[in-house]
Amino acid sequence: MRKTIMMLATVCFLLFSSNAHALQPSDYEKFGRIAAAVMKEDYPGQPLKDYQYQGRQKLDENKLADSFEFTVQENNTEKKVLVKVVHDLNNEKTLNIAVEEVK
Repeated sequence: MRKTIMMLATVCFLLFSSNAHALQPSDYEKFGRIAAAVMKEDYPGQPLKDYQYQGRQKLDENKLADSFEFTVQENNTEKKVLVKVVHDLNNEKTLNIAVEEVK
């Protein structure tokens, strides 16, 4: 429960802390920062070795999913983890975040 609350607080902080008047970076960078924050919560104290944008998938006319693959070192073993961030095109709000280990 505590982990879920911390993850939601981190996501909300990232969404609302950005400067709305600044130049917009690549549109997937915002969701990459969210994915990285979720990874740090799911694998606390474990180094994130690599991060790669996997692409964007259109789910319907208003929803997109950006996928990111992370390499994390856990117990001296490297694991590949896929994070998918689903967001709304109209308001750029995050709707869902899915984390799964790639086998």
